[in-house]
Parts: sequence; C-alpha cells; structure tokens
Amino acid sequence: MLKVPLAVLNATAVIPDDEVARAVAAVQTQVRRDFAPVWQIDTDIEFIPAKQKAPSNSWWIVILDYSDLGGALGYHDLTNAGLPMGKVFAATDKANGLTWTVTLSHEILEVLADPNINRTALQITSTGGLLHAYEVGDACEADEFAYSIDGQLVSDFLYPAWFSPISSNAQFDYRNQIRRPFELLPGGFSMVYDLTYMTGWHMLVGDDPRKDYNLRPRVGSRRERRRTDRRRWMPSSTALTH
Repeated sequence: MLKVPLAVLNATAVIPDDEVARAVAAVQTQVRRDFAPVWQIDTDIEFIPAKQKAPSNSWWIVILDYSDLGGALGYHDLTNAGLPMGKVFAATDKANGLTWTVTLSHEILEVLADPNINRTALQITSTGGLLHAYEVGDACEADEFAYSIDGQLVSDFLYPAWFSPISSNAQFDYRNQIRRPFELLPGGFSMVYDLTYMTGWHMLVGDDPRKDYNLRPRVGSRRERRRTDRRRWMPSSTALTH
C-alpha cells in the first residue's frame, strides 16, 4: 500500500488550532480505517499550527479563510516543492452554513485519490460519452450524507466501483447510499468533459441541489485547476510561513 506524507496547515483566522487538531485526528482515523483499505493509499497526517513554517517534503492541505485570498497568501496550485496541495475555505463554509470539517475530510481524500487532478472515468451515454473527473467526495458531498468520528463530522466518499460503468451489486460509497455508477446524491455533483460536443469541462448536478450551490469553481479549488493547463500551475512561495 502506498503511504504519503501529508501536512494540514492552519492559515485561517476563523478556526483555532485546537479545533483543527481534533478534526485532523478524526480524518486520520477515517483515512486509516475506512479509506485506505478501499483505495490502497494511506497517509500519516501532520498538523502544522498557525504561524509555523510549512514543511517542504509533504503534500499540503491548507485551511484558508476565503478562496479569493489563496493567491495573496502565497498558496497557489502546488507546494513550494511542486508536490500536491488542496485547500479548505473555512470562512466561506461557515458563511454558507456548511461544516468545514466535512470539507477538510473531502479535500484530503480527494488529494489522496487523485493527487495530480488528471484521472477520469468514461461513461457511455445515448449521445456519446462523458469523462468524469476522479473526485471521490463530490457526488456525495452534502453534509447530510456525512458521518461522525469522535464527534467530528467527516465526508462520505466514493468507492472505485462508482467510476466503473460495468459495476453491479457493488458498494459505490462508504455509507452505501449510492445504488449505481455515476449516480449523484442530492447536493452532489460531478465534473465532466463531454466527448460528443467537446464543450470542455462542465458540471452535472444531483437532484434537489442546495439553493446556495455555486457552479463557478472557487479560485484555487481542484475544479479550477482541472480546467487550467498544468503548465500554468504555480508553486507556493518557497519561504512561505503562515
């Protein structure tokens, strides 16, 4: 089983270090107990408190306030060593009534499953085909489908069978709420590339989507990076502290 080093950096003013540490411990349990046996990738998560230097030899998950501040703080598309990075926008979540710990879990699992943001799965449709992005939290991302570990709410996540059109009688997500490949739960979505009309990446949204759901990718998000030529991805500042 592959094991990677991953650090969670607290660079937000809205979540204190002790609260982040509790959430990180819960997600560590989720990865080790629930996710790694299915996806065959594991991690030892290191928590980096606020104002401490970011490690250069680890993948990063950076907890920020708002998405539009990501570039201003020096956190771009990759770590300063060119390694995978994810972002959690805690103040944005709080403003929209969402649980930031679910987003933290979601981002960590997605970075582990597709660190380079380049994996896809083919779905044949009546008009041609769709390439679904390998985002293991999107289709079941709504807080109502999350589950609790040690009092911390963490995200449901997809199993490999969700990405296989020939799967039957399989488990498609951890909480067993999805019944077929490529199904979207209410409030969930999938980023797809239409191979018939070649109109680029767009969103498929589950039934009864959240009223405040934002179809525009947030600056710095995985959705934005998937639509950006990798040659234009920027590393974070080499001397970055927070």
